[in-house]
Amino acid sequence: MKPKSAYTALSKHFRDVTALGQISGLLSWDQETKMPSGSALQRSEWMSALEKLCHAQRTDPRIADWLDAIDEDNLSSVEAANVRLISRQFERQSRVPSSLAAQIARVTSQAQGIWARARENDDFKVFQSALSEVLDLRRQEAAVLADGDNLYDALLENYEPGMKEPELAVMLSGLRKGLIDLRAKVADSGIEFPTLQGHFSREQQTLIARELATAFGYNWDRGRLDFSVHPFSSGSFNDVRITTRVSEKDPFNCFYSTIHEVGHATYEQGIDQSMGLTMLGRGVSMGVHESQSRILENQIGRSRAFTGFLFNRMRNVFGDFGIANADTFYRVVNKMDRGFIRTEADEIQYNLHVLLRFDLERQLIEGNLEVVDLEEAWNARFLSDFGYPVDKPSNGVLQDVHWSVGLFGYFPTYSLGNIYAGELYEKLLVDVPELHADLGLGDTRAALTWLRTNIHRHGSFYEPRDTIKRAVGHRPTSAPLLAYLKSKFGEIYKL
Repeated sequence: MKPKSAYTALSKHFRDVTALGQISGLLSWDQETKMPSGSALQRSEWMSALEKLCHAQRTDPRIADWLDAIDEDNLSSVEAANVRLISRQFERQSRVPSSLAAQIARVTSQAQGIWARARENDDFKVFQSALSEVLDLRRQEAAVLADGDNLYDALLENYEPGMKEPELAVMLSGLRKGLIDLRAKVADSGIEFPTLQGHFSREQQTLIARELATAFGYNWDRGRLDFSVHPFSSGSFNDVRITTRVSEKDPFNCFYSTIHEVGHATYEQGIDQSMGLTMLGRGVSMGVHESQSRILENQIGRSRAFTGFLFNRMRNVFGDFGIANADTFYRVVNKMDRGFIRTEADEIQYNLHVLLRFDLERQLIEGNLEVVDLEEAWNARFLSDFGYPVDKPSNGVLQDVHWSVGLFGYFPTYSLGNIYAGELYEKLLVDVPELHADLGLGDTRAALTWLRTNIHRHGSFYEPRDTIKRAVGHRPTSAPLLAYLKSKFGEIYKL
């Protein structure tokens, strides 16, 4: 086969592979939002069958022949990047037996429903057996992928290509020390802020949530907003869907979950159209993905300028809700609260939640912690880092869906995303000096243009770390994030 014909055949094949993956994602979205509860067992069979088909397509023996026939010296830079990603995926997927891939799909689909019941009943024991099975399957997968190397690295590669556990552990352990110190100072400050008063209806919250999604660049022609227990963004390119959740006592949960998921969605929607249905047409890693959601949610959405705009909008919709002025509102939005839930945590404590999960899942994968002991280990670590005990499993070990669906190696990308967001925000302030003036008017266009230019449009063309390095001009570290947090909370709490 001629080199050019080989590349054409390979590209056409992976358009189908990508399309099948997107169909799988749509089924997962439906399972979280619209699927009848009695359909779980049937859905698990669907997911297993689809995964068998996807795995067969991803490991088709013709891929090796096409790759061998391609003359990489005559490829464009985009074609070369596409081949690089296809080759990497093919090499990894070929190591995983089809039977194992299908079993993982079946078991994780079932485990998700078992986790939901355990969470509802606040009983970790209900979930233990299912989690043990998921963990065993993921450890089997890691073993064939690692080929004698670090098991956790093999799983981390699924979400943050090129990142290794030892380097990540050093980066995050340094972050943990700074956060624990800052948390203690804030807790000792004695400063407290008022809470929101009143009833915030679902309809009114949805109205503002949709306005916020629009303000942060969400393209409604290629997406939709629904509700789920655990907010998420799903899909890619021209079909990117988001969910949020509503507590009629706490509108911030809805508003900032929406902004967060819009950050993921606008990344996918902003990828260069020419990359559609190719390996390049998706976010490059979960760490970079998370940086887009966190910079919109926190550095921009919780800024003094933007909260001033949000305060006035909320007053127009809800009337008086117990906060006297925009300055107090800014402090209320950003206050450090005693709480248990990662997704509701303030900027200081959020990463402590993530680091807890990172350390525990490494121990699970390495075999140094058994599932039967996980709840006790979780509660002990939480007490050590936060200073108060977990009150119930749904506020502790059962609060996240990730382990039920086998996402081991995923959690640390949340903190890595915060680190990347710290770097990006520091550079954004230099490049867009009018940023805060715009945000005071609810105008995010300059910030979004900068992000689209420097991050979104590239998709997976560059490696994750290179994507950030090109945007900020140097290798990313946690220093800008810690400096930002110390400055912001130092001012709020008069430290």
